[in-house]
Amino acid sequence: MKTRLTPYYISLTYDACLRSFWRKAALSKFLRQCGVKGAFIAAWAPDECKRDFLDRLFAELPTSDAGRLGLLRMSTFLMDQQSFPDLQGWEDSAQKIKDAREAVSNLRAYHAKQQDELQSQDDNLKAKREFSKRQEEVGRSQQTLQKLNDRLNALSRELGSQQAGYDFQEWFYDLLTFSELPSRKPYVHQGRQIDGSLTVSGTTYLVELKFTAEQASATDIDTFHKKVTSKADNTMGVMLSISGYSSVARQEASGERTPLLLLDHGHIYLVLGGIMGLADVIDRVRRHASQTGEAYLASADFGG
Repeated sequence: MKTRLTPYYISLTYDACLRSFWRKAALSKFLRQCGVKGAFIAAWAPDECKRDFLDRLFAELPTSDAGRLGLLRMSTFLMDQQSFPDLQGWEDSAQKIKDAREAVSNLRAYHAKQQDELQSQDDNLKAKREFSKRQEEVGRSQQTLQKLNDRLNALSRELGSQQAGYDFQEWFYDLLTFSELPSRKPYVHQGRQIDGSLTVSGTTYLVELKFTAEQASATDIDTFHKKVTSKADNTMGVMLSISGYSSVARQEASGERTPLLLLDHGHIYLVLGGIMGLADVIDRVRRHASQTGEAYLASADFGG
């Protein structure tokens, strides 16, 4: 529990203490429970009134860490009071108890107000820290996306070469790592080259990558379709052709319950531009395929 020991807070604690105890023995016992040193209490002179003693005590307590801790204990114990046994048995007990309740109530009210203010300050500070952290993350993300974008632009100058194809595979799996998508890099299964796999929203997709100057053809679609359908039921595939697809290829990939999704450079630049995450892009194309049977949805049509 955080508490600011402001002068007013100390004054309210003093008043609640003064009014809650009338007998020297009861007040002395309370102060010991709050951690006030026995030597200080023992120095309470027989002819020194309660108010003068508390004046000395409350002038001393704020000057040390131990004293401030004692003040906090004192205010907590005073606010926890439900009855005032030391005020019983006096001719004016009713008035004494009324005054004590009022003093304790004032302390509680100020304490509650202070807690609300401190909580608000904590919340604001936390929000600022979270915002700052998020800004740093966004900054790092933008830097990484820019590096991926620069690498892809550099690769594009070698579009169609065999080495560029291999480098594009490496680039794509770096993109998956950045996107925090589970993946498996290229492998060979039963003599067939598989460009790897990725998992989005609980679905694992085989991957086919084409980094060629020509659009993917119907033959490319047919070959990939056979790779996908030769696997377990419900296996799906994502083809990324940087140069897009012929109209015949898009038609060949589409159909009722098509297992294929087609992506091109437009989808990739949605990701590199920070507009959408790769998982969101794939989910959007899959939703379109589920609704229409069409394996391809141009990035420009995502709003439709």
